[in-house]
Amino acid sequence: MESQARGGTRWKRFAVVMVPSVAATAAIGVALAQGALAASFSVSGQSFKVSADQLVGQDFVQYGSLADGTDLKGNKTVHPVAVSGFSSATISNMCQSVVTPDVPVFGSISLELRAGQESSKPVKATNLYLDVAKLEADAKFKNIDIGVAAGDTRIQPGTEKKVNPFGFAQRAEEATLTDVKQTAWATTAGTFELSGLSLKLHKGTKECY
Repeated sequence: MESQARGGTRWKRFAVVMVPSVAATAAIGVALAQGALAASFSVSGQSFKVSADQLVGQDFVQYGSLADGTDLKGNKTVHPVAVSGFSSATISNMCQSVVTPDVPVFGSISLELRAGQESSKPVKATNLYLDVAKLEADAKFKNIDIGVAAGDTRIQPGTEKKVNPFGFAQRAEEATLTDVKQTAWATTAGTFELSGLSLKLHKGTKECY
């Protein structure tokens, strides 16, 4: 069975419909291969934006969870997130951006990362998990199950206590997302291969979308 969807995640509808997501971080070769290391950590006080022309992911799962962290003053915070997991994924024309708060003399500074801009050399990832706060994309699923219990899906190692095993989840054999625009709090992966990596700093605000 295949289905198509378009839209962004809104928390009032979070328990009813969730759309899969795509994200990437500046870290390369994260040491979480095959879930050998737990992925529990404190997220930073800044979310980041990601855009991509397309993501194709295998063994897709999605469920609700919480991302613990601190704000930029060190106060503890908790962010509700939609976690999307893939056993493997390819990402075409990926862009990631984050804007720092104002700093003396310089003001705000933007970090822009790009990779996979050549169609023949996309970004590649395995055991990919994405903590997403907002998403817009066109999505196509292959053999999708909507409304399964979260405990019957592949929960990210180290985060089980943050997930209600009886809560809403969905899974699919394959998910294809195009024209992706996303705001995320974290990304982890077993391996993360960024072809044509380019990282730049810009004075002021410069975001992927």
